[in-house]
Amino acid sequence: MKGPRIAWILARHELRLLVSLVLWGARRTHGVRGGRAFGYAQGQAAVMFGLAFVCVVETVVMSVLLRGRPTVHAVVLLLDVYTVVIVVALHAASVVRPHVLDAGALRIRRATHVDLRIPRERIASVRRETRMTHEQADGELHVDVGSRTSVTVHLTEPVTHVTFFGRRREVRVVRFHADDPDGLIRALATGERAGGRPGEHTAQA
Repeated sequence: MKGPRIAWILARHELRLLVSLVLWGARRTHGVRGGRAFGYAQGQAAVMFGLAFVCVVETVVMSVLLRGRPTVHAVVLLLDVYTVVIVVALHAASVVRPHVLDAGALRIRRATHVDLRIPRERIASVRRETRMTHEQADGELHVDVGSRTSVTVHLTEPVTHVTFFGRRREVRVVRFHADDPDGLIRALATGERAGGRPGEHTAQA
C-alpha cells in the first residue's frame, strides 16, 4: 500500500473520531436508525479514561519542564492536548457506534476500526461464550474489547470483512463483546425486529 493511500486512511480515521466526539457530546448515535443498539464500551471505559488521565498528567509535567523554552513548549503542548482529545474520541467512537440489530442484519462494530454487517439469514447459531484470549485462525474474526469477547456467532456461509487498511478476508465465525450479551442473543434467537415483533429468521441460542 502506497504512502498517500495510508495517509488518507489515517486522516479519514481521525476525522471520524472527531465527528464521534461531537456526536457523543450531543448524545447522538451513528448508524442506528430504526434498529436496536447494543453497546460494548462499558468494558473499556475505565481503561480509556485512565489513559486520558495519564496523558493529562504528562501534559502538565512537560509544560513545567519546558516553560523556559516557549517554542518547544507550544509544539509539545499542542501534541499533548491533541493526544488527550484522540484518546477521549476513541472512547466516544465506541459509545456512539454500537452494535446494531435490525430486521435484516446484525451489524458488529468497534469504534471506527471494525464495521461488519452479517445478514440474519447467514447466522447459523449464536451463543454466549466469554473468552479472554484469542488465537488467530483462518475464517475467524475477533472483535474484542479489553481483550474480551462474550458472544460467538457461527455463519452458514462466509461474509467479507474489510480490515482497517482495506484488506478483504472471508469469515465464518465472529466473536465480539457486548455489554448485554444475553439481551442480544435473545433478540437474535427470537427473530426480534427493530420494533420488537418476531422476524423471519431465527438463530439458535
